[in-house]
Amino acid sequence: MRIIICILSLWLPVLSWAQKLSLSGMLKGLPDSTKIVLVDLQNPGTPLAETFSKSEAFTLSASLAEPSIIGLSIGDSTRTALFVGNEDVKLTGSLQQSPDEWEYTGSSIQNSFIDYQNTFAPKFKNLNALVMELQSQDGTLVGNKKLQDALDDIQNAVDAFIAKYPASPVSTLAILSIIGITDNTSLLEKRAKSLKEEALNNVLGQQLKKAIEDARFNAVGETALDFSQTDTAGNMVSLAQFRGKYVLVDFWASWCGPCRRENPFLVKVFEKYKDKNFTILGVSLDEDRDDWLDAIKNDGLKWTHVSDLKGWGNEVAVKYRISAIPRNFLIDPEGKIIARDLRGDALAEKLKTLFGE
Repeated sequence: MRIIICILSLWLPVLSWAQKLSLSGMLKGLPDSTKIVLVDLQNPGTPLAETFSKSEAFTLSASLAEPSIIGLSIGDSTRTALFVGNEDVKLTGSLQQSPDEWEYTGSSIQNSFIDYQNTFAPKFKNLNALVMELQSQDGTLVGNKKLQDALDDIQNAVDAFIAKYPASPVSTLAILSIIGITDNTSLLEKRAKSLKEEALNNVLGQQLKKAIEDARFNAVGETALDFSQTDTAGNMVSLAQFRGKYVLVDFWASWCGPCRRENPFLVKVFEKYKDKNFTILGVSLDEDRDDWLDAIKNDGLKWTHVSDLKGWGNEVAVKYRISAIPRNFLIDPEGKIIARDLRGDALAEKLKTLFGE
């Protein structure tokens, strides 16, 4: 099992009677004429507003299409992010402090976002450190109690957070942030239904809706979508050709570090079970043919490989809604998906249940 946690774009809506955002700051130690800039992190090239400090204070004003995560730059070295809408927000603190210690008034969403950061940042840091530690040892993640405790701690924290802030879009963010460690569609739906409309009626809510749809798509128990693509010799290969076998459809690329680190596990299980009605079908998101072929040779990947060399535009990857790699689907002889995203020892354990030692 490999855990990849990624938090993408963050947007927050909030009801507000103000027509513009007014951000007033008072920071001790702030020199006069320091440039202060607000940027939309979705479009950082064009500032939302900018000004210069005077007497340790500044005021910025901008119109936001909807409450959003925006970046605040103070001089050349201090940067932070906050969630605000068209409302009056006051910031107080000192340049001697970390921006995480600054205080905000006028935005309950920003305060809940601070709570979110304080709650989850150390948990994700601990989880990633633990995963790296285990992988640097024997690579065994499945069944590790410390790892399972860390995962359970994050899951419990999400439930507690959304119960505390059912109307906050930050709760939607909290649900989205752990999709990388759970693809339980029923759990995702249950959490989404526990939120109030104002927490979901925004871009984050749309992202969560899509995530739930994607979780249903190619879910365990569904028939895998058929596809055809050319192999390394230029011959057309289809998934349907593998009916009657257990096949692991593996999405990877030569440039993907986690994929390359996973390949030794795949080689091991392939050699162990290739004569027991099991094989692997690699789908590469490469663009350079030589890089693709070299990786296959250097990593000893002796199974069938296909690619259209379109990178993230690979037609099979698009069809399967692949947005991150490595990804895989274990398909049974009837063409049904029986597991997804099995890594290392998790894949070995699953195949052991199917084929024995």
